Amino acid sequence: MTTVAWNSKELTVGQLAERSGVAVSALHFYEAKGLITSRRTAGNQRRYPRDSLRRVAFIRLAQRIGIPLKIIKDALAELPNERTPTRDDWAKLSAAWQSELDDRIEQLQRLRDDLTECIGCGCLSLDRCPVANPHDRLGEEGPGARRIDTRICPPQKGCVSCAQPEGSSPAAR
Repeated sequence: MTTVAWNSKELTVGQLAERSGVAVSALHFYEAKGLITSRRTAGNQRRYPRDSLRRVAFIRLAQRIGIPLKIIKDALAELPNERTPTRDDWAKLSAAWQSELDDRIEQLQRLRDDLTECIGCGCLSLDRCPVANPHDRLGEEGPGARRIDTRICPPQKGCVSCAQPEGSSPAAR
């Protein structure tokens, strides 16, 4: 591993790739999408500000939890360009995502809970599948994954598709 001086203000694309664990091609992609920036030297080589390490780490983490690049870009645009973001800067950014992350968690829990029976037994029998939609009944309510997508069927409001008769299991829906 190449050692980069701790007080180095800029990193080459290779150094940034090595330190961040992200491929050079991915860094070029992030730059093309406006997620990170670099300057060009007289020899036309990229130099990235050292705080790009934090930004790349943030991008990768956000991608892992399913945040689209457009939303990541908008969030990063809120961070200061003239200085390294502080803990408060990052806290404001993460607070803005709190409700979206809560919604994603709810969607993933619904997906997990509704698919457990099918995945658990491996039979994938449609007669017991909690996600099955005989005769496309849910199509009358509109497009999308009606039972799983919390934007369509929020947990606090409930909906006909998600409502469980009292004492029934998710598989009974």
